[in-house]
Amino acid sequence: MKMGLLQETDEAWMRHAIRLAQYAEQQKEVPVGAVLVKEDQCIAEGWNSPIYNDDPTAHAEIMAIRTAGKRLNNYRLINTTLYITLEPCVMCMGAIVHARISRLVFGAGDPKRGAVCHALDLANADFLNHKVNWTGGILATECSDLLKQFFHSKRSKLSE
Repeated sequence: MKMGLLQETDEAWMRHAIRLAQYAEQQKEVPVGAVLVKEDQCIAEGWNSPIYNDDPTAHAEIMAIRTAGKRLNNYRLINTTLYITLEPCVMCMGAIVHARISRLVFGAGDPKRGAVCHALDLANADFLNHKVNWTGGILATECSDLLKQFFHSKRSKLSE
């Protein structure tokens, strides 16, 4: 069966986000990557960098949102799609809503901290004035494996 164009496009951009997550891992950061796309063009990228930046808010999606806002000279990122390798946390989901990002695509779900549809269901929260369309599970195994391997390696080093 042939994949639909949207799924092919989503997978291509998610692979880009995975490469950014791998870069974060090389920097000894939790491997999460984000790509913000408008009209099938990358307008911003981000990867986890709270350790490097001494900034607890320096999550991949926040970094991409900050860059996009400056690049577009606008704090509203209307008609954009954010690709992220891990389901966003509550902080990042709040920023996604405030930025008015139209669509969110994530790889691995986060049952403990995910704020789209797992630990919290902010994508459907009635109190928010903007609804984000979302798709989860795109290349979920690859995204999840990156995180599992990273944390397994960290635990192994601690037990040595």
